[in-house]
Amino acid sequence: MLRRLYDTVLRLAEGPQAEKWLAAISFAESSFFPVPPDAMIVPMVLARPERAWRIATICTAASVIGGFFGYAIGYFLFTTIGQPIVDFYGYQSAFDRFQHQFQEWGLWIILIKGMTPIPYKIVTIASGVAHFDLLVFAAASVATRGARFFLVAALLKIFGPPLRNFIEKYLTWVTTGFVLLIIGGFVALKYV
Repeated sequence: MLRRLYDTVLRLAEGPQAEKWLAAISFAESSFFPVPPDAMIVPMVLARPERAWRIATICTAASVIGGFFGYAIGYFLFTTIGQPIVDFYGYQSAFDRFQHQFQEWGLWIILIKGMTPIPYKIVTIASGVAHFDLLVFAAASVATRGARFFLVAALLKIFGPPLRNFIEKYLTWVTTGFVLLIIGGFVALKYV
């Protein structure tokens, strides 16, 4: 079953709608959706390595635009939308700690957290709640999200065929590792 799912994702990654789905997931992940866009970047770049920079650009742009949406949720709609999102994911204590750190470190928090598997939606919503300078937020988001997605795309472009062979041979282990990384990000958010 895992092999069929992997093959299906690779076929979708080669399809004409893949970039639209990537943009939608990247946008949503920055403001409310739990699945990171890496789930689309990896198979898309492996399927079409010549499009690595385009894929990273789409992902970065959609993620930054989604970040503005998350910022707006925090700034204008925290009580009605932002707080339920934080509660839904069980992030209240992490969110409180993050806000305290954010008041002290601001820009550095955005730059550091934007590169980690910690959900970026917490960064964007907290930035809005803190009424953080929107231009600095935008610049930090472009820098950190761009660095992350272009790094992933570059590694896949450079090491694509051997990496693809490794993934296909050890698909179960790679999938388990990816899931553990995502869970680790959520756990780190709760205790960091």
